[in-house]
Amino acid sequence: MMLEGKSYLVSRSLPSSCEPETEWAYLAHEVLSGKRPTPEDVEVEDLDEADGGGKRSKPPSPQPHTPDICEGHGSSRHASGCGEQQGTGSNPMNSIGRDLTINCLLRLSRSDYGSVASLSRDFRAMVRSGEIYRLRRQSGVAEHWVYFSCNVLEWDAYDPYRERWIQVPKMPPDECFMCSDKESLAVGTQLLVFAMAHIVFRYSILTNSWTMADPMNSPRCLFGSTSVGEKAFVAGGTDSGGNILSSAEMYDSETHTWTPLPSMNRARKMCSGVFMDGKFYVIGGVANNNRVLTCGEEYDLKRRSWRIIENMSEGLNGVTGAPPLIAVVNNELYAADYSEKDLKKYDKKNNRWITLGKLPERSVSMNGWGLAFRACGDRLIVIGGPRTYTGGTIELNSWIPDERPPVWNLIARRPSGNFVYNCAVMGC
Repeated sequence: MMLEGKSYLVSRSLPSSCEPETEWAYLAHEVLSGKRPTPEDVEVEDLDEADGGGKRSKPPSPQPHTPDICEGHGSSRHASGCGEQQGTGSNPMNSIGRDLTINCLLRLSRSDYGSVASLSRDFRAMVRSGEIYRLRRQSGVAEHWVYFSCNVLEWDAYDPYRERWIQVPKMPPDECFMCSDKESLAVGTQLLVFAMAHIVFRYSILTNSWTMADPMNSPRCLFGSTSVGEKAFVAGGTDSGGNILSSAEMYDSETHTWTPLPSMNRARKMCSGVFMDGKFYVIGGVANNNRVLTCGEEYDLKRRSWRIIENMSEGLNGVTGAPPLIAVVNNELYAADYSEKDLKKYDKKNNRWITLGKLPERSVSMNGWGLAFRACGDRLIVIGGPRTYTGGTIELNSWIPDERPPVWNLIARRPSGNFVYNCAVMGC
């Protein structure tokens, strides 16, 4: 079963993936409303003979999306009742069985959860508590949305699979966040934003709101970070006194707690982190006396130990500039070499970088700053725009890695500042 271009894994109790997609649209509607829709309820279009001559659900047109309060996503709708049909005396979870209902709901896009939650108090509770996302994670289901900031206190979110912009509320006007020097990471259903001071704000998709969050045990900035599932890892950076750190920590988004990890072998700031082959990697960075580090470090979660990998970032981006722009897709490591505007792939066996082709033509940076390069599910995303004095637009380009040179597709564009200050990808 393909949901907007991405394969989703579900329990064996669901029908086989060879069934027509319209049947899934009808089934989802029946599960949530207790009745089968008429043909007008599900818009379909003819497929050509190459596609089997059947029918399929017509994808939604790109449009801004405001999350619904029924999934805890903040809206002006009534908070009590959430539009739930009153007096019907029926609960779709009871009528066809909770397990089958949930298995069907797992396949829906999370951008639709606000609407479907209005039909079931039980499902609304599952969304607000985060249970539905834990079940998605256990079933191997994940949608990846890109969150990025081009203006102070403002964040945009984009769903590349359904081609939707999602509205994100402004951050609280805390003076610590009025400058653009912030750090961010996405983990579980949360987006964490770190100020230069010991202040952290957390945005939750369960409530569509910002709250204060606990700082790290050793607050820092300019650190390397990554996340997998409900866990996030950070390492290196500098403290409030400008000291370069070798310490590392792990964040659990379900318990909202930070746990110290063993320290790296090298203290470093302006480094980057990724998760690959079940391990946490920290690459590049600067040591004391502005000495550029070309070695990387690998943290083995099982052994709880770090291993140095010499020359892991050698040949990327010259000797100065922003932290390495790196991303992992399908356990393969890629880098955006902003000095040459090249896309490179890491050869694990020979510990070297191979040039695959060019980055998107209109995505430019200021010595690596202002350009975002992220993995978004099965694709690489580059976010940037041409530098103009009037602001211009921001552009999102994507490429699904294969054996051929990269061919970037422009998937979204909107008026905005064209300097990306922060970017994170949330997969849940």
